[in-house]
Amino acid sequence: MALIDCNFFSEVLGMNTTVKVILPEKNKLKDRSENKGRYPVLYLLHGFSDDNTAWTRKTAIERYVEDKGIAVVMPSGDLSYYTDMAHGKRYWTFISEELPRVVTEFFSISSKREENFVAGLSMGGYGSIKLALKKPEKFKAVASFSGAVEIEKALNALPEQIRDGRRIIFNDIFGDYEKVLGSENDLVNLANNFEDPQNNAPRIYISCGREDFFYNMNVEFKDILIKKGFDITYDESKGIHSWEYWDEAIQKCLKWFLEML
Repeated sequence: MALIDCNFFSEVLGMNTTVKVILPEKNKLKDRSENKGRYPVLYLLHGFSDDNTAWTRKTAIERYVEDKGIAVVMPSGDLSYYTDMAHGKRYWTFISEELPRVVTEFFSISSKREENFVAGLSMGGYGSIKLALKKPEKFKAVASFSGAVEIEKALNALPEQIRDGRRIIFNDIFGDYEKVLGSENDLVNLANNFEDPQNNAPRIYISCGREDFFYNMNVEFKDILIKKGFDITYDESKGIHSWEYWDEAIQKCLKWFLEML
């Protein structure tokens, strides 16, 4: 297994960026003749205030996938909510278009929908669900851990001491965060307008700790998706907005992903 820091110039972002990539050994790759030696891949997104090193520094993700025959791609999304920012860079275009193209060119990574997965925590949970709802043709399944799935509710749920600072950043991201409701950045809006989710949508895994300040929002969002007809796997347990919870969550979710291969 290899852990690689891949540095490249992003045309979309207009700057150099770094992606961490975990690649399994060839003898760990499942025998699928149609695959032509390319690895199934999990795009793993970090949360707000983290970067592309967070998952390898704060969980044992490298060990968890060691014998699983799946690649893991961990990009940096800055403080963007994986969005083409109103005042900033085009991280949605980067994460949804440029990054998959680049890593499949650089590495033996599959571009097939049935071998592509995405997961993320908090801000990364928002990004993962957004990818599921806006790029359903690209992913077999997605997962959100403690996801900030509704922007205005997420801001108001944050501890008071950080709320004002985040409000300024949210306005840089979305232009006016209060206008997200009903827009292409509103996950509830995207879910409600999704056509035939039973046949066209990726499978969705939602997980949140019961003591997390995003818990109520995740329960509400899960219920919205179920009512609309999405294929939902839901998990909750004791836990707060912390790496202790996410370390457990990624292990559970990996098993869920791998059952589909």
